[in-house]
Amino acid sequence: MTLPDGAPDAPPPGDRMPAAQRAIEHVKARIADGTFRPGDRLPAERDLAADAGVSRGSLREAVRALTALGVVEVRRGAGVYVTALRPADLLEAFSVLAEVADGATLIEVLQVRRMLEPAATALAAARADDAGLRRLGEILDRIDPAGSEYDTVTADLTFHQAIVAITGNATLAAINDGLSSRTLHARVWRGHREAGRAARLREDHERIHRALLDRDPDAARAAATLHVLEVERWLRADLAAGPDPA
Repeated sequence: MTLPDGAPDAPPPGDRMPAAQRAIEHVKARIADGTFRPGDRLPAERDLAADAGVSRGSLREAVRALTALGVVEVRRGAGVYVTALRPADLLEAFSVLAEVADGATLIEVLQVRRMLEPAATALAAARADDAGLRRLGEILDRIDPAGSEYDTVTADLTFHQAIVAITGNATLAAINDGLSSRTLHARVWRGHREAGRAARLREDHERIHRALLDRDPDAARAAATLHVLEVERWLRADLAAGPDPA
């Protein structure tokens, strides 16, 4: 039975899930079972609301949430469509975490990077081709401890993105981007420069690059682990020191 616009939703007995969440799960289930495929237009609002057993108001709320998640897109005057469901789109909101995290949460982000980044670097060493390694070397040349902070941070971020791109795993690349923060990278480089240790970060990248050139997954994993651990240790010390006195 179609629920009129604005009518209260009637959940099945024992179902305490909010109506909008039920609608979200309904659409996700239809995508998972192949009923709705990437690029498909969703049924008319009235029909989809009836199929999900929710009001049209709750369905609109669900569509807004699914749009924010990158699952669907609203095309003005044309309806609601399933996106291409690319990992980068679906994980885009995840990228906010690394940018806004601070304190203990930022340490947790680095701990997750310490789990994933070495594995990704080892996989890149196993899959690297000459073109990818040449590009990585060109990016490494732009990581200059004495140069522009902006250029160095950009090259640093690009260096790690290029390594993950070599793996050919789009989901891994999207997760890596989500855990990478320009703000944190700039903070790390600035702190190391002020302490006279920026050259050490450059050496970390050179060590990773050599392992990739040798196509040695074990050495690549070890080099990446040491690099992230160095950043994590520095950040712990920086957080413990607190803000500079005014």
